[in-house]
Amino acid sequence: KRETHAADAEVWVALQDDLAMRSDDMNPPDKTFKLQPFLLQSEYDLALVDPQEITPRTHSGYPEPFRSRVLPREKRPLGDAAGLTRIGVNLTTLMPGTESSMRHWHSHEEELVYVLEGEVVLRTDAGEQTLPAGTCAGFKAGSGDGHQLVNRGKVPAVYLEISNRDPADAVVYPDVDLLWNPPGQPHKYTRRDGTPY
Repeated sequence: KRETHAADAEVWVALQDDLAMRSDDMNPPDKTFKLQPFLLQSEYDLALVDPQEITPRTHSGYPEPFRSRVLPREKRPLGDAAGLTRIGVNLTTLMPGTESSMRHWHSHEEELVYVLEGEVVLRTDAGEQTLPAGTCAGFKAGSGDGHQLVNRGKVPAVYLEISNRDPADAVVYPDVDLLWNPPGQPHKYTRRDGTPY
């Protein structure tokens, strides 16, 4: 570990020197480009997380009639447990006959799902596609193409959900009368006309 830290320190010094030289050319005299140095420690402090020790979220913020379409399900917030603030990671268990969400797309957040157990059906504007264990799919922010996972199998499906976190994010649900975080209604679900549920 100490040898690794020494190597890290050498890399950091070289990177700072290189950035200092480039900043003379890229930045005016009153604005300098600097990286915040990372903390070098004698021992690594790893945020080890045992998913089974994390209390799963078994509720949904959706109003009815949408809530009952996604429950029961379990979401274990791995990112929160690891102390992450810029990305979210959930270990999700989707029960047979349920949907991950209403079909939706995000304005500012990108998502990736990786199926670990079972299989789900991915629904997008292009139609339906089965995602068995070992496959993944990604969804770009602002795409306008809503996505949703459905478990049509006989066993629970388990997958990872990974996304960035952006407080400005709004969510559009093209198939139902639902919006999240629309203008004038921060962090609330509303109908498309802006009226609350």
